[in-house]
Amino acid sequence: MDKLIRTIEKVQITVGIIFLVIFFLATILQIITRYLGMSVLWTEELANYTFIWAIFMGAAVMVNHKEHFTFDMLKLKISRKNNLYLNIFIDGLLVVFNLFITMYGFQLLQHFWNYTWETVPAFKMGFVWLSVPVMSVAMVLYSINHIMNSFNTLKKMNGKEVNN
Repeated sequence: MDKLIRTIEKVQITVGIIFLVIFFLATILQIITRYLGMSVLWTEELANYTFIWAIFMGAAVMVNHKEHFTFDMLKLKISRKNNLYLNIFIDGLLVVFNLFITMYGFQLLQHFWNYTWETVPAFKMGFVWLSVPVMSVAMVLYSINHIMNSFNTLKKMNGKEVNN
C-alpha cells in the first residue's frame, strides 16, 4: 500500500504544481493585458479554477504528511502508545469526514458536469468540481494507510512488551 500512496502523492504534487504554474501564468497574462489596455476575460476564470485544483491537491498531500490536521498540544503530553491511539482516532474521523466529502463531491460533480465556463463555454465546470472527489478519495486512502501503519506499530510495541 505504501507504494500506491507514494505514487498517488507524486501525481498529486505534480498536478498541483502544474495548476499552480498555470495559475501564475494566467495571472501574469491578466496583469500584462490590463496594463496594455486590453482585457482577456478568460484569464480570471482560468486562474480561479486552476488555483482550486492546486489547493485541493496540496491539502490532500498535507493530510498524508500529517501536517493538515493535528492536535500538537495533546500529542506532546501523552505516551507514544496513546499517541498512536490518538492518531488512529483522528485518522478514523478523517476517513468518515472524507467519505462524506467524496459522496457529496460526486453529487456536485454530477449536478454541475454540463455547466460551462462563462468566458469559455467549450470548457465544462465538471472538470473543476472533479477536484473535490479526487482530493477526498486521496485523503481517505492516506488516512487508511496511516491507520494501518499505526496498528502495525502498536502490534510491534505489544510484541516487545510480551517478550520482555
